[in-house]
Amino acid sequence: MKAARIHQHGGSEVLVYEDAPEPAIRADQVLVRVRACALNHLDLFVRAGIPGMKFAMPHVLGSDIAGEVVEVGPLCERVKAGWRVLLSPGLSCRQCEQCLSGNDNLCRRYTLFGYAADGGNCEFLAAPEYAAIPIPDDLGFDEAAAVPLVFLTAWHMLMTRARLQPGEDVLVLGAASGVGSAAIQIARMFQCRVIATAGGDEKLAKAHALGADYVIDHYRQDISAEVKKITGKRGVDVVVEHVGGATWPKSLASLAQAGRLVTCGATTGYDARIDLRYLFSKQWSVLGSFVGTMGELHQVLKFVFRKQLRPVIDQVYPLADIRAAHDRLERKEQFGKVVVRL
Repeated sequence: MKAARIHQHGGSEVLVYEDAPEPAIRADQVLVRVRACALNHLDLFVRAGIPGMKFAMPHVLGSDIAGEVVEVGPLCERVKAGWRVLLSPGLSCRQCEQCLSGNDNLCRRYTLFGYAADGGNCEFLAAPEYAAIPIPDDLGFDEAAAVPLVFLTAWHMLMTRARLQPGEDVLVLGAASGVGSAAIQIARMFQCRVIATAGGDEKLAKAHALGADYVIDHYRQDISAEVKKITGKRGVDVVVEHVGGATWPKSLASLAQAGRLVTCGATTGYDARIDLRYLFSKQWSVLGSFVGTMGELHQVLKFVFRKQLRPVIDQVYPLADIRAAHDRLERKEQFGKVVVRL
């Protein structure tokens, strides 16, 4: 089969489009003919190398995967050959206390396709049967691949960790990202007032069209000052943060009394600080969030399949041009998801 693999860490030049062995499936696995795979910043981090982490080489990136089931193992009872599916990005043991409690993203063996396991930048992928979720006939493979990781992450952030309530004020950092574009839609679906940040007039217009009530240019405007203007100095109930060091101080300063900041990333740096006097006197909550559970994925997919939530696709590249896809994401030129098609 054809695959895009890395044999060492580095820039996009280390991505090699080449022949690779087709995987053999275990008795409890299915073989998926991958039709589309969406990029995430995780792909950039793993490709560049993560301090303290070792990856078996050659390694296949790609966490967001959609395709067709072409073979099922003899122990598989639910999934059938011929199904059109997307794959849950998260992998867990399915046996520990956390998994059996429905908290599979807290499993000590939890990982993602494209991280500790080979991902979807290849023509065929072996996956556990539980990861395969059938998709409607009217949902294309490109759109299906653009859904799982970002909508699951945004749902877990807003609904589970921040416990979003209808009508609240929500600030979404980085509207052009996959998580940002998903968070805007989820918050709007619950009748919240959404303030979104992005860089440049074109991205601001797209954020507004996606459902943001107000937009802020995070390169030209003071985020917290604009939030205070919009909310009459009150601040927002929830901040969706995944940018990290570059926006962290302004994100905190945008919170209302008893506001909740939920974060799932540190794209611009991890060394964030907080003044404890504000934390306790304003009764803020600072919440970490990592992907989400299988149950939550099925929850949010109901709304995607009903067209109440829609994946936002920026550009689609053939797998052979994966270097260009990585470069676009790394230069922050995208609005929504960058997808490679097989």
